Amino acid sequence: MAAAAERAVYGRSVPDGAEEDYESDDAPDDSGAGGITEEYSDSHAYYDSDIYRQLAGAEDAGTAGGGNRGDGDGAGGNVGGMKSRKPKWYGTKKFGGLHYLRDIEIAGRLIVIEGPDASGRSTQIELLTTQLEAEGYAVLNTGLTRSEIIGQGILEAKRNISLGVRTLAMFYAADFADQLEHKIIPALQAGYVVLADRYIYTLMARNTVRGIKRSWSSNLYSFALVPDMTFYLDVDPYVLVHRVFAKRQSLDYYESGADMGISKNMYDSFIRYQQRLAREFEVLKQQYGLNMVNGNRSVEALNDGLRKPILRYLSKA
Repeated sequence: MAAAAERAVYGRSVPDGAEEDYESDDAPDDSGAGGITEEYSDSHAYYDSDIYRQLAGAEDAGTAGGGNRGDGDGAGGNVGGMKSRKPKWYGTKKFGGLHYLRDIEIAGRLIVIEGPDASGRSTQIELLTTQLEAEGYAVLNTGLTRSEIIGQGILEAKRNISLGVRTLAMFYAADFADQLEHKIIPALQAGYVVLADRYIYTLMARNTVRGIKRSWSSNLYSFALVPDMTFYLDVDPYVLVHRVFAKRQSLDYYESGADMGISKNMYDSFIRYQQRLAREFEVLKQQYGLNMVNGNRSVEALNDGLRKPILRYLSKA
């Protein structure tokens, strides 16, 4: 039998040879990478979390998701005017997802805004939060390194320790997993619109350009929820570098790829690193259906391009 022309990764078709770019000779093989997605034992930690109780209380009170948008009627019904449904997970039925949460119902929607450093993601998240709340939706924001138990540790480690590539990758995966289980999923169950300032795609792209195989990263993040909408703010690296200097007058060590030894010149390293990330996001766009948005525009024009499709989608959710 001839070899298949495509392989399935995250439930999507990926052309053969797609994972060759940026892979180093010593990149890890895939053996053992799926350990994180083994069958989970029942745990009450999720249901005992403060945010779960807070959001569940809001749902019981009929306020989650905007009480004026419809009455919640439990599993299989709707909360805040949005229909409840089973979550979609990356990975496969046997390999992927949080197994002990597979049978839950979620009524909220997960919307991701991706983009490089200084692309305007945080500004757009703030604007969209205000705009969606004005429409009656309850909104929860999340993003990288925001886990209460892990997020600060990542920042400290990056400041004080020279971390290995795979060590840093696992650190970020733990941060994401904690937020997914204790913040994102409870909010979605309560009917919130979750706006994510970056998601697993940035983490996967960073891994790839640092020499880790795409298959390793896809296996690592096979427990993640599939977002309802994902936008990538595509900004020219030469525009980005000026925005960064205007924002903080210096270039970030990791966001410039300085840890990779690309160039002794920080400016040149930033440009080349961002170009590599942009190429990797083109691959991710094909694999995961990311919506590419021109991020070189003004704040107002960019917001207009995000707000309209999001509100159109939510009105039909």
